[in-house]
Amino acid sequence: MTDILQKTEQAYENGHDRPLGGYVGLLVTYGGTVGVAAAVAMLAGRKAPEQIGLMDLALMAACTHKVSRRLAKDPVTSPLRAPFTRYEGQGGPSEVQEKPRGAIGELLACPFCLAQWVATAYAAGLVLAPRVTRLVGATMTAVAVSDWLQFAYAKLMKSAEE
Repeated sequence: MTDILQKTEQAYENGHDRPLGGYVGLLVTYGGTVGVAAAVAMLAGRKAPEQIGLMDLALMAACTHKVSRRLAKDPVTSPLRAPFTRYEGQGGPSEVQEKPRGAIGELLACPFCLAQWVATAYAAGLVLAPRVTRLVGATMTAVAVSDWLQFAYAKLMKSAEE
């Protein structure tokens, strides 16, 4: 079986370094975490909501965006990524650019990749602790909106100077 997996990985890589084994580990971790959250919800007598309201969806989307970027790109969270990434320089405003090392590094340095995990955690939070989850969502949404206002302000100031 190991031989088949190694041949599959080599054929897939096509000369590139792709950590398929690490991806399998991440998939198992994600699935296991979702399974544990579902079991906890069931034991606690909690059920998924019949529907998600527009306000919850808006909070979830903005919160997922902000938390994913914060985890993947913020200089302050770089100690969490450091064992799995290599610093390459400044990225966008108040962001760093890092090169991933392995599958965990790819997950941690990619806000698009982290978004699935963050949104899933938010969804679990809506089932297990909806009030706290909405508070966290509102807080991170306010931070995201503040960021967008900072960019708009900087752009207005730059255009006023020209």
